[in-house]
This record gives sequence, C-alpha cells and structure tokens, in this order.
Amino acid sequence: MAVGKSRKEEHSFKTINRDIKTNGLANVMLLHGQEQYLVHWAIDTIVKKYVNESVKDIDFIKLGPEQFSVDAMIEACETLSMFSTFRVVAVEDFSYIGSEKSKSMSEADETALLRYIGNVPDGTMLIFTCEKADKRKKFYKDTEKHGKVYEFDRLPEDDLKNFIIKRLKNSGKVCKAYVLNEIIDLSGYYHKETRYNLYNLENDLRKMIAHSTGEEIIVSDVVAAISGGLETEVFAMTDAAGRGRTDESFRLLFNILGTGESVHKLLALLISQFEIILWVKELKNKESRAEDMAQTLGVHVFRVKKALGFAERYTEKRLKKILTDAYETDIKIKSGLLDPRTAIELLVAEL
Repeated sequence: MAVGKSRKEEHSFKTINRDIKTNGLANVMLLHGQEQYLVHWAIDTIVKKYVNESVKDIDFIKLGPEQFSVDAMIEACETLSMFSTFRVVAVEDFSYIGSEKSKSMSEADETALLRYIGNVPDGTMLIFTCEKADKRKKFYKDTEKHGKVYEFDRLPEDDLKNFIIKRLKNSGKVCKAYVLNEIIDLSGYYHKETRYNLYNLENDLRKMIAHSTGEEIIVSDVVAAISGGLETEVFAMTDAAGRGRTDESFRLLFNILGTGESVHKLLALLISQFEIILWVKELKNKESRAEDMAQTLGVHVFRVKKALGFAERYTEKRLKKILTDAYETDIKIKSGLLDPRTAIELLVAEL
C-alpha cells in the first residue's frame, strides 16, 4: 500500500515563539532535544516576557539536579508571584524524563509528581528540561495531556542560515551565499552522529568575526575558525580532487594521515561518500527534489545537495570506476598486497 508523504512539521522554536507572542503557552511544559541552545533561548524568552525584571530573583526559580526534590518543586510553584504575570519554575536537566529513572525518585515522589503536573496553579509556569526524553514514559504522556511538549532538534537548513546571517549582521559582518554553505559544510552540523550544535557554531562564528579584517567574512576566515572532523576533511579532499586541484587534495590527505588517523577509517569514509554521490546521481534521473532523495537515502537534505555538486563533475561510469578501485584497494590493504599509505595515495591520485 502506498504511503502518502506527511506534511513537513514546523520546528519547535517557531512554534514556541508564536505561543509566547500569542500567550498560548501552557502551565506545564517539557522542553527537550539535542539543541539545548534553543531550550535555554526559549526559557530566557519566556522569563523576559512574563517575569518582572525587578523581582526576577524571586519569581524565576531554577532547580537543577542538586536542588530538585518534588517537595521543593511544589513549594516553588505554590508560592504566589510578587509583581510578575507568571512565576516561572524551571526544573533543569531532569534525568527522570530520560530512558532510565533517577535513582533519587521514590515511588511516592513519582506518584506526587505525576499528580501535580495536572494541577499546576494558573499563576505558575512549570518547565522541565532535558536533552533526551523517553516518549514512552507516563510522565511524557501526562505532560502532553496537561500541557505542551516542545522538541528542539537540529535546525532546518533555511533556519540555520538565518541563524548565521543574523549573528554576523549583529557584528557588522556579511558573507556571500557560497561562504555560508562552506560554514555549514565545514562545521559538520548535518553530519550523522555529530555532536556539533548551535553552541559550537556560535563560538566558531565569534572566531570568524575576530579573524576577519574587513566587513565580509571570506573562506579563509571560515577555515581558520572551524576545525572540522574527519568526515569534513575527507569531503574537502574529495572536492579538491574533483576540481582538479591535485596538490591541494594531497596536502589535505597528508594532513589527515599526519594526525595518525587510520587508513582503514579514511578509506571507509571515502567509499561511503562516493556511494552517496553515485546514489544521488542515479536518483536524480528519477526524483528531481533533493528532499525526496534525502528521504529515500535516509540522510539529511544538506548532504544530498552537497553530493549533487560532486555528482555534476563525474559521469556515472567514472563514479562506478572510482568505487571499484576503492573496493579493490580495501581488499589489497587487508590482504597485505599493498602498503596502506601507498594504497590510499594511489587511490586519491585517481579521483
């Protein structure tokens, strides 16, 4: 049976921003996800709107793992606000929401907690935060029932670009579109299993701004600021080879090998990248939208767009030949027929 494509969901940072502006927030909320930068931004925005700055120390209560207890939380929520629209109580890094129970949570406390989230006073906003939330837990389901849950995962590409542009603009800087793409690519923000997040990106943007000598951020500022991972460096090496810049591709190769990185890992990444490029080239004949290709391949759309750039430089026959050579190189290394370093150098020379 054919499955229809679901509507693209709005990112939670837009949803909660609208809810704040329209006073559509609930009395109990769960803010979770890998982008803790956005979780903290959301809390700051809520506090700025609803808590009187002159009594912020009284009407905004933060309970971290060391300060939290169910009794302390309830006491904080039941205390009347002084001069604020709402009293805001933030339970931060709440491990109970995760896949494992907090060892300090007794059965009595758990019962009291679940009962209370359905009875938070009208004048209080109770906010729980964590990075990973177990959606199967009764706590998660009850919070959805009585309040609202916002999941802050990675920003979509357009929003990420706006994030970068805004921070550069605030510092009196601009950059061209291709430089903006280099910032995203070199950062590895969309690479699988990466831990790179908006905190890292903001820090790297500060370094770019400090390195820049003019109004415009250029590629050299980006390279100086961002230290990419192995996957990013292999992409840069492949890009240089594909553009015919052999000297640059070998310089990047020697830099990677100079760090003591395993040739086996390097070769595996190289194969993986060319497989994606070939798949994208083949899919391009059937699916015109990068979003559809990304869904088919199970990778982020930004990776597909990057691969499309590479695919234009190679014929399908050439890509298959590169992959065949790479597979044979892997066999020769593992069988001891070729020295690993020599083998990878010969392969890169043929890219």
